[in-house]
Formats: sequence, structure tokens, C-alpha cells
Amino acid sequence: MKSLDPAKPALLGLDWGTSSLRAWLLDAQGIILHTHHARQGILHLPDGGFAQVLSDILAQWRLNDPVPMLACGMVGSINGWREVSYLPCPASLCQLADGLGLQPTAHGMLHIVPGLLKDGSLPDVMRGEETQIVGIMGTDGNSHHTVVLPGTHSKWAQVQGQIITEFRTFMTGELFAVLMRHSILGRLPSTAPPDDGYRDEAFAMGVRTAQSGIPLAGRLFSARTVVLRNRLERAYTADYLSGLLIGEEIHAGMAALEATQHATPVLVGERALCQRYRLAFTVLGHPPPSIAGNTAPAGLFRLACAAHLLDRTPSHLHDQKGAVI
Repeated sequence: MKSLDPAKPALLGLDWGTSSLRAWLLDAQGIILHTHHARQGILHLPDGGFAQVLSDILAQWRLNDPVPMLACGMVGSINGWREVSYLPCPASLCQLADGLGLQPTAHGMLHIVPGLLKDGSLPDVMRGEETQIVGIMGTDGNSHHTVVLPGTHSKWAQVQGQIITEFRTFMTGELFAVLMRHSILGRLPSTAPPDDGYRDEAFAMGVRTAQSGIPLAGRLFSARTVVLRNRLERAYTADYLSGLLIGEEIHAGMAALEATQHATPVLVGERALCQRYRLAFTVLGHPPPSIAGNTAPAGLFRLACAAHLLDRTPSHLHDQKGAVI
């Protein structure tokens, strides 16, 4: 492999989701040189679509030479730029790297990470999270981790060395949004702004209901009744409901882990949301998980290395006639 200057751009990594886009320009050591964030997910594209967004990012960073480009997330879905088939789970880092899809662009080939499919009586899928998981994988083949990725569709994944062996989806974030916007639970208006000091208490109050033994469907309406009975101020309905849903997710997830004697999970994702999950773990009597933050840039870099994308000099990105390929 040719020695690359660590001070120069070596990889453009993109996490291209449904509602937003995050892009990173990385050097040859995986260090982030520049970051870009925009509300330009696959459902919010400007005129010119995917190609225009990519051109705008590259123009913003004024790259003199083309660099390898690698994207993960919904950009590889049926509604994305190029559909890339799911890989069956279990799947290793190398299998993900070997399964990259290809989308020609005016700036070179865009490589797209495939998602994962867990088949069975209740099929499950992920797109984008597999790359975040790769970013936290250990090098020890005997190491075992449980990775929790909070979000619209939270994922609980099992990782053995460099293999994603199992995962499960909880629609916690989407359920919260739907209930607040389209159910009676979100129709308790309050003119008083919530006090930050009490929001965690209202959240913890909702989390504790997971230990009541009452199924979630039988507890959801309490987000209204605790207000009607003056046990909670209206301003904290959302925090209480968030606690109900996150508490249920953690209670179910940890019950499965305890049955297999797996270690305390690691939280991956946006820090504020991970902090809320961490609080919920402690409220339910579990050790507080560590927070890894956003591991997508590290995952994109590791996949690029495994796919040998960084072995390519700029000249390899052009054909004999000089056209970008």
C-alpha cells in the first residue's frame, strides 16, 4: 500500500439517512478533518437530488484531488440513490466490506455499505447502524459486546469480535413521535415551560413503570391520567411518556441479556439521547452503560480500509481517457 500523507484528505465518509446527512473528510489515519451536517436526507433532497448534494459538499471543501467515497444508511435503500441488497446476519466486517454497492458519480465511484437482514419468523433489518457497530468493534475475536443504538428505531446488537451475530429493533423513538403528535396523550397543553431540574424526575417516574408487571399497552394511558390526578404537571407529559417507552425497551432488552449472561451494553449515538438511556438503566437498577458517542466515522474508515479503498492513488480513480470512474 502506498504511504499516504496523514495531513491530506484520504476518504469522504457519509452517513446518509432518511431525514439528515452527515459527512466527514478523513485523513489516512482516520482523523476527521472536516464535518458537514445538513437536513438533506433521502426524503429532503434539493433540486438536483443526490448528485447535487454530493457536488455541493465537495465544492465546499475544495478538494484538489478526488478521494474514495463511502456512504452508509438509507442512501442504499430501495428509496436511496442505489439499492444495495441486505447481507444476512451474522455478518463480519470483511463481509460488509466485500458487499459494498457501487454508484457512479461525476466525482468518482460512490461505494455504499449494505444493510443487514435477520430472517426468521419475525424478520428484522438495519441500515446505517451496522457501520456504527463496526466503529466500536474490538480486535479480539473472543470479545463479546452488546451495543445499544438509541434512535427512531433503536437497535440492540450482539457483537463477537468483528462479527455482528444478532440484533433486535425497538420502535421507541417513532412510537414517541406518533403518540405525541397523533394521540390524546399529546393533547394536554401547558403554558408553563418545563423546569429542566424536574424533567429527569418525570422521566424516571415513567421509567419505573416498566417494573410494574403491567404490559406497555396498559400503561401508556397513564401519561394522561397522572396529569388528571395531579401527580404530574402537564409540562412534563412528554418526559413521562419518553420514560414509559425507553423504560420498556431497556426492561425487555436487559431481560434477554440476563438470560444469556451478557455484559452491560455500550451506548452508541447522539450523546444527549444516550445520557437519557443511561439514566433509565440506573433507574431500573442496572449498572450505567458507557457512552461511545457517534462511531459512524470510525466505522466508515474501518470499512474503507477493509475494502482497500485507501490503497488507491488518485490516478486509480480515472480510466485511461481521463474520465472519472
